[in-house]
Amino acid sequence: MESTFYQLSARTPKGAPIPMADFKDKVVLIVNTATKCGLAPQFDGLEALHQQYKDKGLVVLGFPCDQFAGQEPESNDTVEQACRLNHGVTFQLTEKCDVNGPHTQPVFQYLKKELGGFLGNRIKWNFTKFLIDKKGRPYKRYAPVAKPEAIEKDIQKLL
Repeated sequence: MESTFYQLSARTPKGAPIPMADFKDKVVLIVNTATKCGLAPQFDGLEALHQQYKDKGLVVLGFPCDQFAGQEPESNDTVEQACRLNHGVTFQLTEKCDVNGPHTQPVFQYLKKELGGFLGNRIKWNFTKFLIDKKGRPYKRYAPVAKPEAIEKDIQKLL
């Protein structure tokens, strides 16, 4: 049976669809991001993972979110440029979205249900990370403070 993950989708900052089904047979790292967060230096580590493993089957998806202390002031029009200029980001970003509350982006609804965290199924802060295996199964959830390089062993295992 096909994973529910592959039935979901997101949108690019310009509004084009990003079907999760495009990532079948790939390992996917999903992160809620914010350019003005104290954890924003993690963009550099996420980009490093993207560069090192993209040709081996890793997809990094950043979901910009402004639900935590207003730390994502960029608009859909400027978020990609800000991430590229400040952190060299080339991995795919989505449009800004909510990761908690009544308007939670469906990918995050699913991931929170499958992998509850310290606060139950709520996202605690920016840079919460979810790793999905090649079959679309949520594998592990990582706290905001978990540095991208700390996830590398799990990525290698799943690739």
